[in-house]
Amino acid sequence: MSKSDVESVRFVHRYLASVMALASHRISHEFHKEVRKAGLTVTEWRVLGSLIEGEGETVGALAELAVTKQPTLSKVLPRLEAQGLVTLKTALADRRQTLVKITPKGSKLISGLCDRAIAHQNRILEKLDPDHADRLIDMLRAIIRH
Repeated sequence: MSKSDVESVRFVHRYLASVMALASHRISHEFHKEVRKAGLTVTEWRVLGSLIEGEGETVGALAELAVTKQPTLSKVLPRLEAQGLVTLKTALADRRQTLVKITPKGSKLISGLCDRAIAHQNRILEKLDPDHADRLIDMLRAIIRH
């Protein structure tokens, strides 16, 4: 894109937060159809997807990873626990915190969906050359770390 092309693009198309939000919405919206077909809400998907392959998270850390507000998690977590998909335990290090872990049943339910999410991501990223796709993910991780 030449400098004149960039100058003619509207603010919303130049502003990183807006571009990332638009891209996230477009990518997520398509995949959320799969999530609903699997019988999960988007929030349940985000929670379980954030817990898989981990050792457990405090509710605060999970809220950040799952891009969900803590009051929303307070409603969703007991439902997931009742279904046997997560366990909720008082954290040993700080008794005021709750540690959330995915159960084997939760992992089994979500692992196929995670595989489909990666396949969906790969279909989207195949429009980029492989080096650009890897760099894009690395750059976004760097932004998140800082």
